[in-house]
Amino acid sequence: MSDLKVLFTREQIAARVAELGQQINKDFAGEPVVLVGVLKGAAIFLSDLSRQIQLDSTFDFIAVSSYGNKKQNSGEVKLLKDVDQSMEGRNVILVEDILDTGLTMSYLKKMIQAHHPKAFRIAALLDKKCRRQQPMFADYVGFEIPDEFVVGYGMDCAERYRNLPDICVIP
Repeated sequence: MSDLKVLFTREQIAARVAELGQQINKDFAGEPVVLVGVLKGAAIFLSDLSRQIQLDSTFDFIAVSSYGNKKQNSGEVKLLKDVDQSMEGRNVILVEDILDTGLTMSYLKKMIQAHHPKAFRIAALLDKKCRRQQPMFADYVGFEIPDEFVVGYGMDCAERYRNLPDICVIP
């Protein structure tokens, strides 16, 4: 782990997540929201973000695979777990660790919108715009990052490093 370079410290992450929570509080003032976390990478972000949201909120989770055990996105998105509850007529915020090529997010957006939510927003902790293959934008973005492979704060490399409190770059 000593060869990892810290990109964002736990303090920087906490401050930015608090700001995102305040923005969501303003945008949905007094209305309930459903936070749909994309497993496994977004679990820590969702848990920290949810504690910054002072609205009636519930969680659900969705799981997809686009990497397998590789560092390179395969371009093929596979649904591993769908949401457990109906999203119809609800304010849905899809919570993702990283918005990269846009392929996975495009797939998830279509899937969630097929449920006919009242409102649909995307919260992405990291946005790697330089890798975008499909036009896709998040409504709430933690940090824009360069084309680096990052781990920590829920993000992994072949299931390793998820537990790191900082976001680090693998050389």
